Amino acid sequence: MKSTKSAIRYAKALLEMAVEKKAVDAILSDMQQITQMAESSRDFIIFLSSPVINEDKKITILNKLLKNTQPLTSAFISLITKNGRAPILHFIASGFISLVEQHRGIVSGTITSAVALNEESRKKILSKLAATIPGELQLTEKINPALIGGFIITIGDKQIDASVSQQLKILRQELTQ
Repeated sequence: MKSTKSAIRYAKALLEMAVEKKAVDAILSDMQQITQMAESSRDFIIFLSSPVINEDKKITILNKLLKNTQPLTSAFISLITKNGRAPILHFIASGFISLVEQHRGIVSGTITSAVALNEESRKKILSKLAATIPGELQLTEKINPALIGGFIITIGDKQIDASVSQQLKILRQELTQ
């Protein structure tokens, strides 16, 4: 938990610098690249956490991996790495992305359904949610056939479960009591 708290502090500092330098979009792109690397390669996370590789070598490797990054991003990564915070770099990057979304008034979430939603259903759900959520809503769609029907919407720490599998589970509990 401490690592995520400090990661958010670093992400906030980076966002403040990015806003000041008017480079939010460019640094956002760099941070998305870091999170993508962390999600696609466990070796990248192991590399960041390795106590065997010294900080200067990590900085050199990160600069080669992250080509065409903004000077502010490169300087930030160097600072983080020299301070021994390279293991939380991917947490900082994902925290930065979340903070940029908050800064822009974007609310992200996921909608999981048994089958792909048609355009009419998607619009209906989005219009109902938009009335209750301040800001621009961006939902990532996922498909999980185990839901049988309906959908589950997750936004932050809130969840709306309108799936058939959940209704069956509730019914099963009521019948066994």
